[in-house]
Amino acid sequence: MKITRVWAMPNHKTFTIKPIKELLEREVGSDFIDPFPFPFKTDALEYLKSLETDSVENLAFDPPYSPRQLKEMYSNAGMAYDTKCSYWSKLKDEIARIMKVNGKVISFGWNSMGMGASRGFAKIEVLLVPHGGSHNDTICTVEIKTLDK
Repeated sequence: MKITRVWAMPNHKTFTIKPIKELLEREVGSDFIDPFPFPFKTDALEYLKSLETDSVENLAFDPPYSPRQLKEMYSNAGMAYDTKCSYWSKLKDEIARIMKVNGKVISFGWNSMGMGASRGFAKIEVLLVPHGGSHNDTICTVEIKTLDK
């Protein structure tokens, strides 16, 4: 597994941050599904449930990183929200269901947990993007679906 650290300024539009943009271009190009597009307008879990099993080749998983951010995102869109930790697990279960074997998921957050081996994924790269000062780092985890779960 490759581990890289590249410094960059923070931005709420994660995919525009230079090292993250380069990672996406290298690993999946512009052909990927994003359950949390900016600006946010639909429930990510309901969106994922609408997709067929084994139908997605590439996915960028950039959810709000905390329950507070999730609440703000859904409230700003005028939608109900679920801030329980199980919400993230449900999202990952749906992602595992819709991903094709050998498909890639790039996860973004404050940890390197990603999709995980228990859902049939293997890590191939971790990119650490420190933002400096009091800003949290963004951890990008690239995984390939190895098992049909």
